[in-house]
Order: sequence, then C-alpha cells, then structure tokens
Amino acid sequence: MGKNISVDLALANELFSEKDIEDFNPFLIHSQKNIIERSGTGNEFLGWVDLPYIMLNDKKLFQELEELKNEIQKNNTDVIVMIGIGGSYMGARVIIEAMQYYLPYKLLPIIYLGHHLESAYIERQLKLLENKNYYTIVISKSGTTTEPAIAFRLVREQMKKKYGDAYSQRVITITDQKKGALRKLTNQEGYRSFIVPDDVGGRYSVLSPVGLVPLYLVGIDIRELLTGAYDESKLVKIDCWQDNSAFQYVTMRHLAYQKGKPIELFTSFYPCLFYVAEWWKQLFGESEGKNNLGILPTSAMFTTDLHSLGQYIQEGLRIFFETIISIDNPFNTLTIPSSKDVDDGMEFLAGKQISEINKIAEKATAIAHSDGGVPVIKISIPHISTYYLGALLYFFEYSCALSGYCFQINPFDQPGVEAYKNNMYALLGKPGYEELARKLKKRIEKI
Repeated sequence: MGKNISVDLALANELFSEKDIEDFNPFLIHSQKNIIERSGTGNEFLGWVDLPYIMLNDKKLFQELEELKNEIQKNNTDVIVMIGIGGSYMGARVIIEAMQYYLPYKLLPIIYLGHHLESAYIERQLKLLENKNYYTIVISKSGTTTEPAIAFRLVREQMKKKYGDAYSQRVITITDQKKGALRKLTNQEGYRSFIVPDDVGGRYSVLSPVGLVPLYLVGIDIRELLTGAYDESKLVKIDCWQDNSAFQYVTMRHLAYQKGKPIELFTSFYPCLFYVAEWWKQLFGESEGKNNLGILPTSAMFTTDLHSLGQYIQEGLRIFFETIISIDNPFNTLTIPSSKDVDDGMEFLAGKQISEINKIAEKATAIAHSDGGVPVIKISIPHISTYYLGALLYFFEYSCALSGYCFQINPFDQPGVEAYKNNMYALLGKPGYEELARKLKKRIEKI
C-alpha cells in the first residue's frame, strides 16, 4: 500500500540529525504502544482508533441514513440546520467546506448555529429559515453546552410555530445513548437520534455519527471518507520511522519544541482547507495544552496572509516552525489570458494556469521562510477528495494522540476549559455558583 499522506522534511534540516531521530524513536514506540494496546492515560477515550473499520461495517447505520436522506429529499428540504460547537460540528464542516467546489453535484445547503453567541448572526440565520423548508440536526453529548443549547431553544421555538406538533419529525439528535438533557428531551419528544460513542471525545469524533450523519444527509460519500481513514489507520501503525508519516511529523514537532520553537504555524495555499486548519487547532490545542506544556497551534492562509503576516514570518522572532499542507495535483481549469493593452506587468504570465502559479508561490514561500530561519514541514495529499480528506483527518488524529503521549500528558481530556465556563455561569446567575459570582463581581468592580 502506498502512502496517502507524505511528509517532506527537506526544508526542516536544521531541526534534526540522524542521532536526534534515533534518540526520539523510543518515545514514539512507547506512545504507539499506549495507543494500540490502550495502555496510556485517557485510554477510555481511544474508541476513535477503530472507528473507520467499525463505521464502514455498520449496516444498520447506513440503512437508517439512507431512509432518512430519502425522506428529506421527498419533503423538498431546502436546507439542513446543524447545531453544535467545537468537535461536535467542526469535523463535518471541514469536509463540507473542502468538497463543495470539487463535487460534480451540489450539496444540500447547510446553516450552522450554536458555535458562538453573536446575536446578530443568529437572528439573521433564523430570519433566513422563516421561508425555508428544513430539518435540524442537534449535536451535543450532554445537551447542556451553552451555545448549542441556546441555539436549539431558538430553533425549536421557530420550528414549533412553523410545523406544529410535526416539528419533532424534523429534529435529529446526536447525543448520549442513556443520559443527559438532550437524551431526555429526545425520548420525550420522539426525535430521531444517533449515538455519540462513550469512548470518543468530541474533537476525535468526526468519523463517528457526530460527523457522518450530517455529512451523509447533505450528500457526502461517507464510505469514501471512511475508506480513506481506514487505509491511513493501517499506515500510521507501521513501526518503521521512514515508512510512517505520523512518526516523521510528530518527531519534527517535538524536536522543534525542544529547540525553542513552541509555536506551530499551519499554512496552506488552498482556501478549501481553511476549516481543516480550524479543526486542527482545536485538536492539538485541547489535546496538548496542559501541565504548562504543548505546542501552540496557529494558522494562516496563503497567499492572502502573506500580505499581512508575511513580514513577521520572514523576519520576526524565530520561535515557531511552519507546517504547509499541500495538494500534489490541484484543480486545473483557469488559464491567464493575454492582455497586451493592460500595463500591469503580468503579460509574462499569459498562458499559464492559475494553479501552476499558486504552486510556484507555495514553493517560493517555503524556501524564503526556511532561508529566514523558519523550519518548514510539508505535508501533502495527492488531490482533494473525500478519500484523501478522510486519510488526512485520521493522520492528524493519530499524530495528535501520539504527540500527546510523547509529552507524557493525557491527550483526551480538557480540564482547562472549565475555568471560563464556571466564571460565565456564575456571572449569569446559574444556581450553585453564588459564592463564585460574589468573588468575581468584586474583582470586576476594580477593573
């Protein structure tokens, strides 16, 4: 089996020597063992490791999804409303946003709610839905996460007015199998529902019903997605460093960290991968950022951000390394026309494809950044497809778990996110938070 994901380290030579790789290899092997044997901390959340195989063979899931999709089409549905935040919605959005311009057919339109609290945006989306025929997918393991819970209250109220008691047949929940506020409401109202696996955390859940249900219903081929992930799941378990792209990527990240570069800049010259970067930031940020450890994940989209961050990347503090996500065979259709009557200095580009120019810009930028003291790791996929996106997502999930274990932390919890939530609940007057509210209000008075 050939590689789905290739890692090019030609512009990261300053990060490592053969001895560095040799010295780090025992950490990789031990971390690999933690994942495969489920012996590391947080092992109760390693269910994502086998998801591609499990989901590909879940005939009941595919049958239910096909029946639901047929119903949605029969009812002349205009749009799907997807309510969720973080890993509960981001994984599906990655695939939808990346694939929408590459498919020979149109996906069912989707409106995202519950991923922030900006009232003008929410109000506008609700207004758009007034004259639309729609179904709503609500994704929340507990049903008590603030942003999606508020969004669902608003959408549910609107759906009741629009559809009456029949609204419940247009709500699909993806939640805990037995417990939680959303499970209780699902049982009470008779919503169709799918299960969030107990052993899969939100940011690792894209290949579970959390991501697969909305993807299938809008028109994505999830079998191709899962097949790409399944094939990659075999490649990342190879013990040989030279043959394992995840080993290579994780090694370079840690060697960069050890050499005073604690920031990783994720870049791409393909805007269709914008949400891959957003998903990647949550994946690595929540997994590694604890115990005062971890690499800070940041991102930029080129060539756009070269006109804003390019100067800093080239000559600013040398405290980061760059990971470029590249596409070997990008979409090729547009050719630059000849316009000799236009004095823009671009006539020398006439006849060239825009994709060719973009690829040259990528190579030129990578060399410039490397020459400026920024090590560059290049990660490539052959082309944009659901298959290779599935492989890429699994590659990053596995790399993240591997990297977290190399930091000797639990890659599957996120205790730090409770601090801001507790403060917010206290200041909003949630019962049980009265003492914290009193302390916070005293501090606010001094600001």
